[in-house]
Parts: sequence; C-alpha cells; structure tokens
Amino acid sequence: MHFLDAWSELSALDLARSLAPLALLGVATFIPGRISSQLAALGIAALIPFWRELAAPPALRIGWVVLWLALALSAGRRHRAAPRPLAAGRSLLESGSVGTLLALALGLLLVTTVARQDMSFEETRRTAAGVLLIVIGVLHLMLRRHILSAMLGFAAFGLGLQLLDGAARTADIDPSPLAGPSILLAAFLAVILASRVAAARARYAGTAWVSDAHDLHD
Repeated sequence: MHFLDAWSELSALDLARSLAPLALLGVATFIPGRISSQLAALGIAALIPFWRELAAPPALRIGWVVLWLALALSAGRRHRAAPRPLAAGRSLLESGSVGTLLALALGLLLVTTVARQDMSFEETRRTAAGVLLIVIGVLHLMLRRHILSAMLGFAAFGLGLQLLDGAARTADIDPSPLAGPSILLAAFLAVILASRVAAARARYAGTAWVSDAHDLHD
C-alpha cells in the first residue's frame, strides 16, 4: 500500500508529468521506426527541465537535455544502412517474446523490491522510476535490432541510473560530487560508441542490423 500511496497522492497533472518520460520510452520501444524514436527523444528533452524526480543540478539537467536532443537529431536522419535486415527474421517473434517476458519479470521483481522499502513517497517514486527506466532500456536493447536503436536504450539506462543516484544521494552522508557527472559521461560515451559501430558496419558490411552479424563474415 505504501508504494501505491506514493503515486496516488499526486494530482493527475503531476502523475502525468512524472510518468510521461517512461511512457514516451515505452512507446519508442514497442513501436519501431525513426519517427517514434525522434518524438520520444524530443519529448524527454522537453520534460527533463520540469522532471522533479531527476533531482539533478541545473548543469546536469542541461547535459541530459543536450544528449536527448542529439538523439532526436540522429534518429531523424536517414542513415546509409540497409533498409531492412538481410538475414531472415524467423526468430524475431521468439526472441522478442523471450526478451519481453524477461524484462517484465525483471521489472516486476525490482519494483516489488522497491515497494517493500521504507522510504518517503518522493524517494519511492524516484527509485521506482529509475528502476523502470533501466528495465525499459534493457528491453529496448533486446527488441530493437538496429545498432543505431541501441543509442536510445543506453540513454534510457543512463537516465535511470541518474534517478537512482539522486535517490542514493539523499541517504548518503557524504555523497560523491562526481557520481552524477560520471553517469552522464558514460551515457554520452555509450551513445557515441553505438553510433560509431553502426556507421562502421553500414560502411564496411553494408548493414547495421544486429541480426545480419550472424550471416556476415567480417
């Protein structure tokens, strides 16, 4: 009941504001394509300055806004990759189903763990949102088969860690000032590496689809 009360105490407007980033990433995860990814990235970039659960200083918020705007710009460009996978998609349904079930089981386990903790309502919401963002990031990496799509998954993963860092800092007597910037830097590096790998595979192998890596001898 404590977990439900933490969310039910919010007004409808605050509840929508709190859950909007998760909803946008969820839509981008289950609806593939450049448009859904670009809209999700733009929406999150616009919401971060008003997302109280992030509990990050202004400089970090600006950094996250820049990252998601860069993702929106990258998602909106047409890349010189194969328009569709070269490999057969026979196992797509099976791998997608397994990935979804694993992510749902992991998410339910982690959220249940958070619900059993004796935290304030605000910290409960912050921790639960961070856990759900990490689960969505993992699910995005498992379901989306293009390497460029991994950028959105890594960014979601990093944003979830940033939320958890904010919750941990409130309980830490002497929190490290480098923890938050390190998470943002790691997210930037992961996004840049994913973009570089996708560009290299598209140039030298002709396709940046993960499913084609098994059929290409590179």
